[in-house]
Amino acid sequence: LEAILLEPHYSEAHYNLGSTLKAQGRSDEAVYQFGQAISLKPNFAVAHHHLGITLQELGRLEEAKASYIQAIASRPAYAEVHVNLGNALKELGRFDEAIVSYRRAIALEPKLAEAHYNLGNTLKDLGRTEEALAEFGQAITLRPDYAKAHHQLGATLQELGRLEEAEASYIQAIENEPAYAEAHRSLAYRKKFRFRDDHFLQMRALYYDPNTSHDDRCYIAFALAKASEDIEDFASAFQLYEAGNALRKERLGYDKEGDTELFKKFKAVYPSLNAQSLDADFTAPEHVPIFIVGMPRSGTTLVEQIISSHPQVTGAGELLYAFQFGAQLVTSEAHVNEQALRSFRSQYLSALRQHSYGNGWVTDKMPHNFRFLGLITAAIPEAKIIHVKRDPAAVCWAHYSKLFAKHALEYSYSLDDILHYHRLYEDLMNFWHQALPSSIYDLHYEVLTEDQEAQTRRLIGYLGLEWDDSCLSPEDNKRGVATASNVQVRQKVYQGSSEKWKRYQPYLNGALDHFNADNK
Repeated sequence: LEAILLEPHYSEAHYNLGSTLKAQGRSDEAVYQFGQAISLKPNFAVAHHHLGITLQELGRLEEAKASYIQAIASRPAYAEVHVNLGNALKELGRFDEAIVSYRRAIALEPKLAEAHYNLGNTLKDLGRTEEALAEFGQAITLRPDYAKAHHQLGATLQELGRLEEAEASYIQAIENEPAYAEAHRSLAYRKKFRFRDDHFLQMRALYYDPNTSHDDRCYIAFALAKASEDIEDFASAFQLYEAGNALRKERLGYDKEGDTELFKKFKAVYPSLNAQSLDADFTAPEHVPIFIVGMPRSGTTLVEQIISSHPQVTGAGELLYAFQFGAQLVTSEAHVNEQALRSFRSQYLSALRQHSYGNGWVTDKMPHNFRFLGLITAAIPEAKIIHVKRDPAAVCWAHYSKLFAKHALEYSYSLDDILHYHRLYEDLMNFWHQALPSSIYDLHYEVLTEDQEAQTRRLIGYLGLEWDDSCLSPEDNKRGVATASNVQVRQKVYQGSSEKWKRYQPYLNGALDHFNADNK
């Protein structure tokens, strides 16, 4: 600061002050100082780079992208900037462009482990798991102690059902970084605890360590809860679930009234969408989407595994495209017209194509697409819609006992919030059933597990596909599964999972009991 007072046009001083402010968490002030440095020295590549990093951390992704591009224009061979540009593009959902950026970074600096790691993450998100494995392996070859790469290698192996190898990768990540909370959680969810072993004690020490960060303590709380559940210490497990949920809820600050208003908009906008509905024969799609919707944790992953076991179907997993291309259309009548629906249709089907791998049917099992059914039926009337229903008490408890991705399912960390969201879901699905009586196929998870063959044959018949016996063995489906159910779906279909929440009934103060009363 003194250097700037003495020499206000000293660009490096502004840059250094910006770096200091960023390290102190004063990001907005850092942005200003980086901007000052650049105004004094327009080709200051490092300042452009660090301005981009700071903007990206603030969620200002388009501005971050522009800063990275400026840095590259000033220094084309700046490999680290190509990596961060790729990260911004990935966050923007522009995966193909992100891959190009990572490959440019690798071409400039083949031994840059971070570039291989980030490329692996992007390929993994696209379902290109074998390629992702190769990139994580390359990152580890270049940096054997790269804990994050070991962890993501493990996560990818787990998606592919290679569970023993996944466990070994998680253990290696922890050996390289003993306080790596996410790796501890991944390992805890992968293994079966028989007693309070060394891993359990290591996690407990981390949980009570005052130096453990807020987010890491949250990860460890859920991991210890699962471990306690394994050894049937349900009282301790419940206390840890409570603690982990409280930590995550504090971080996210979910506003349930905001969702209440949002769901009102879905219903209010639907008549406008319906009035602009496209005809079923409008540019018949090359690939027919199969939307698998419902509350998360309701069995959608199992249903996708069953359907994608059919040789003519590709399972694409949880796609963000309906939200990405349709969020404005389902919340504002002002945006609804025929051209907008045609644009949504074109964008969605074009994006879906990259997941098809030559098959004519592609599943999109993003559960929350139940919010978009009015738009989907109006813009893609050929689409198939499967609504998976499960015992509400089981669904609500499954939310509460699971830690999801950092900014996903924000309603999941309070039983009150979960129950409120479940009511919104039920109300909206009742609305869709009335508005779209012939467009939604209801599939009951418990009935599916109790009468697998008959229910599976009905499901395949609804889709208009010829019967294939492989649909009765979803556990043999080798596709990668990225959801929280990726271990369970490697097992044969089994009954009784919807009863597991009852182990916690003594600690719930009757919060879920009314569902049982409703079902009697």
